[in-house]
Amino acid sequence: MQQHQIYMHRCLELAALGAGRVSPNPMVGAVIVHNDKIIGEGYHQKYGEAHAEVNAINMVISSYDNYAELLSEATIYVSLEPCAHYGKTPPCADLIIKHHIPNVVVGSRDPFPQVDGKGIEKLVAVGVDVTVGVLEDECRWLNRRFFTRVQKHRPYIILKWAQTVDGFFAPADGSQHWITGTEARKLVHHWRAEEDAILVGKNTVLADNPQLNTRYAEGRSPKRVVIDRRLELSPDLNIFDRAVETLIFNEIKTDIDGNIKYIALEDFDRYVPQYMMYQLYLQDIQSVIIEGGAHTLNSFIKDGLWDDARIFTGADVLTNGIPAPKISGQNGGQYAVGNNQLQVFYNKPKS
Repeated sequence: MQQHQIYMHRCLELAALGAGRVSPNPMVGAVIVHNDKIIGEGYHQKYGEAHAEVNAINMVISSYDNYAELLSEATIYVSLEPCAHYGKTPPCADLIIKHHIPNVVVGSRDPFPQVDGKGIEKLVAVGVDVTVGVLEDECRWLNRRFFTRVQKHRPYIILKWAQTVDGFFAPADGSQHWITGTEARKLVHHWRAEEDAILVGKNTVLADNPQLNTRYAEGRSPKRVVIDRRLELSPDLNIFDRAVETLIFNEIKTDIDGNIKYIALEDFDRYVPQYMMYQLYLQDIQSVIIEGGAHTLNSFIKDGLWDDARIFTGADVLTNGIPAPKISGQNGGQYAVGNNQLQVFYNKPKS
């Protein structure tokens, strides 16, 4: 079992390389072992392209003339159950069977209804020796965004804000006031590159005229999501620059103007966070980072609709202003980021 864990750790390392590139698919890594030697490995690199198992098997084929013999005596480790259905690519379970790989070690079952045990069943039916559940918790955690979307029909929700040392979110008039330093801003842009969407309320747009992009980090910018109930925001603002797809939640119209989508909610007085998250789910958005303002963040906290909270505390003192949101959850650690402190919480059910 110790050997299984070593190779599954490698699968997880590989899988993580796909962060920000494979959604709404999961991140998956695969390692092929023959006589205690890794002969092939791969990961799902980009949505719509080859899965991890395909890349690992292709590495063996391209590296060894006797690949057929090696594969017929090998074990393939996969962090998530091999798929059993035709999607953007053929089923990976069929590929494993085609190459007569006799042993498969799986980190976690795939919760997606078209897979969910079917890949394992297909392999077992033809005599493949399948082991399931190696480093299962770690495998599920890596793909918590994917699991949340499939099982809860909503994106994985990350709350992020900065507060002064005396607990204020912004000046009383809501004007822009930088609390965090350069290091924190670079980290936030790195986070944005890992998520599918970023959401803010109208007041944040008015105060900051944000670009909501990843200009301080590598990676693609997330889709922008804005709450503008009465469509009061000026088209001259940065969010309307059409650099990325932008969704505007409102109560007036549903329309598409290029890559700007207006989505009208039937009831803007009740369950607004829930309605918005279901609409994002329908848009294949697997994760969203919510960056403000205080009213928007508090509405999600009030409804318990969040998974991960990341709170920066700066050295500034405002004395008065808009109070920062209050939140509690499982402590995910506290870290120094430049001159700021970052506190992480997770919204996990109590055991």
